[in-house]
Amino acid sequence: MILKGSQRGNAAKLARHLMNSRDNEHVELHELRGFVSDEQLLDALLEAQAVAKGTRCQQHLFSLSLNPPEGERVDIASFEAAIEMAEQRLGLDGHPRAIVFHEKEGRRHAHAVWSRINSETMTAKNLPFFKRRLMEVSKELYLQHGWDMPKCMVDQALRNPLNFTRAEWQQAKRALADPRVVKAMFKQAWQSSDNAETLKSALEEKGFFLARGDRRGVVALDYQGEIYALARWSGVKTKDVVARLPDANKLPSVQERREEIAKRMSAQLHKYALEISKAYHQKHPTIEFKRTQTVERHRAERKAMDDMQRLRWDKEIAARAARLPKGIGGLWSRITGKYSKIRTQNEMETWQCYCRDQAERDAMVSRQLDERQQLQRAIKQMRDQRSKDIADLHLELSAYLSMERGNAATAKVNADLARQPEPPKTDKSRERGRSRGSGPDFNL
Repeated sequence: MILKGSQRGNAAKLARHLMNSRDNEHVELHELRGFVSDEQLLDALLEAQAVAKGTRCQQHLFSLSLNPPEGERVDIASFEAAIEMAEQRLGLDGHPRAIVFHEKEGRRHAHAVWSRINSETMTAKNLPFFKRRLMEVSKELYLQHGWDMPKCMVDQALRNPLNFTRAEWQQAKRALADPRVVKAMFKQAWQSSDNAETLKSALEEKGFFLARGDRRGVVALDYQGEIYALARWSGVKTKDVVARLPDANKLPSVQERREEIAKRMSAQLHKYALEISKAYHQKHPTIEFKRTQTVERHRAERKAMDDMQRLRWDKEIAARAARLPKGIGGLWSRITGKYSKIRTQNEMETWQCYCRDQAERDAMVSRQLDERQQLQRAIKQMRDQRSKDIADLHLELSAYLSMERGNAATAKVNADLARQPEPPKTDKSRERGRSRGSGPDFNL
């Protein structure tokens, strides 16, 4: 289970984020502990913020997210145990705490928020090395549950080389491409080149063109005119880019490069892009309708179970209360010890009923997650196919540009020829080839 924590302020913004049902399919406020307000998360966090005003602490909250491995079923008790373990390691035991569960795309994760302020001493709890401590808790959770531990936990040096920032992710979404594919293209082009010309050729083979940026040094543009900082997307330092491209000031400007790309774009490439977008948008409303209907039905089922359990709970409480003797009989039962036995029995039944209700809810949530993940697989398959089609579109652009430069074969054709040995030509076949001419193959 991956644990990510941060110190922060702005209680209202955090509460809105945690209770956001627009971006999450299901949101459940599971626990409010140590707050005067016991119903609304916003009121509870604002209460903690009001207490913090009596101190100099600006980041009075500690927020923790708990994300189990994909495909693993984790019940509420396991989440609670993980939160308790993290709380003990961080020294936040006894501090006011809130727990919220989110479900999205068939996966459940949890958020826990603590107030760092000790209301008795009016001081903020110091949290040194909290990232390292959370990493240790995360390792223990992987070992306890028998999950496959990520390589980055076994060895910090074995991190995914295709990690990207949020800004890179948003930029790639605007370009309608998978950012992992885009970054891999840049890394491959950089590693396979050793000077400016080979780097330029390697990028153009993948549909990217170098230009002179205004403030970001050397940049690359894709077929849509989207700008990519060469150093960031290649995973190198700016000084390395300067060393490999010493004459960067001679490159065309971004606007000049955009005009050049616009002129070289062919009608066929536009047609391919429209076909990909059209096919995606034709499938997307159907899938989105199914997702929306599934989410609404699941919410209705959960509400129905909550109402049923609440009514049953009230009836059971009333039945247990009716067992207790009242009046003179109640006084006599206290003397004889009968009252204590009935009370002990009621407490045991109350706990059993609580466990029963929780087990029923866990079973329903597990069944709904199974159903939701089946739909999510179809959504993921559609997204992956779209990303692959967009990546192929970059290669198609390179093919058209190669043909406009007069080359007989495109990068795609060259790749096919490299995999398949060319049959030997006879003298007659060479003569037929010379008579017919050798032009580019447009049936790519």
